[in-house]
Amino acid sequence: MCTAATYKTKDFYFGRTLDNGFSYGEKVLFTPRNYPLHFRAKGTIAEHYAMIGMACAIEDYPLYYEAVNEKGLCMAGLNFVGNAVAREEEEEKDNIAQFELIPWMLSQCLDVKEARSLLKKINLWDVPYSESLPLAQLHWMIADKEESITVEFVEEGLRVYDNPVGVLANNPPFDKQMAALHNYMHLSAKAPENKFAAGLDLVPYSLGMGAIGLPGDLSSQSRFVRAAFVKMNSCSGESEAESVSQFFHILNAVDQQRGCCELEDGGYETTIYTCCCNADQGIYYYTCYDNHQITGVDMHREDMNGGELIWYPLIQEEQIRWQN
Repeated sequence: MCTAATYKTKDFYFGRTLDNGFSYGEKVLFTPRNYPLHFRAKGTIAEHYAMIGMACAIEDYPLYYEAVNEKGLCMAGLNFVGNAVAREEEEEKDNIAQFELIPWMLSQCLDVKEARSLLKKINLWDVPYSESLPLAQLHWMIADKEESITVEFVEEGLRVYDNPVGVLANNPPFDKQMAALHNYMHLSAKAPENKFAAGLDLVPYSLGMGAIGLPGDLSSQSRFVRAAFVKMNSCSGESEAESVSQFFHILNAVDQQRGCCELEDGGYETTIYTCCCNADQGIYYYTCYDNHQITGVDMHREDMNGGELIWYPLIQEEQIRWQN
């Protein structure tokens, strides 16, 4: 289970939580412009936009969970179990496997407008990466500083939704996630007014009572509502430190703590990592479950025209700064 969000101050930010019961050994991955990207049905793209994000560290293929390219286009894949549908190969379409979709889009698209155009040609092909990595069931959020969209390949075909809140969780389908917000239109960051009944002198006894009713459970629908409320009401200064700090606070509102979401095997789902990408500057920030210190990787400090993948192992041990 995961949650993705956007945020904008002076710069544009994009990120997500990754919630799971285990890790695939993910690392931060920088793909430079001249690393050849191989696609099962579409050959090789030798030159493309550079990108950085979190990826499954298997072999030499950029199996991105989420990434941002050098032009500021961002994309994240989130679990969409029970609704995602991949299909057999279609002759007149761009047959792109689920694990290829992020590098396919970010290698070629300048912005969401170009992404919309490219999506129209795509058939999500039901080919797994390998026997050990079967097909995942995902939907995606794609965003730039001007707009966000949600992309779903379902039984009825491709669905591309405008995403005015810039937030995505897992299930149900995105149109139903948005519809649920109608149930919470009375929530406010301001103190509530007494509308209970005439003649009753009711006054707030605490700060924050305007948000009574905001769901606090860990279900994907509730996380969507909570993240949308927090994101849409968030404000911060425009400096990098203030913006990045605020973004992590937004996603910390949907953290999964070990022990609160038990799995069938007796384990627990946790927020393995949380990330924040400054899409304008090409900087990838992250924290891990056991390391709350924010770590940053700047793609522009690497050779943008290089031809090799560059991996950055996650710093997962807690970093405590002693003052005495």
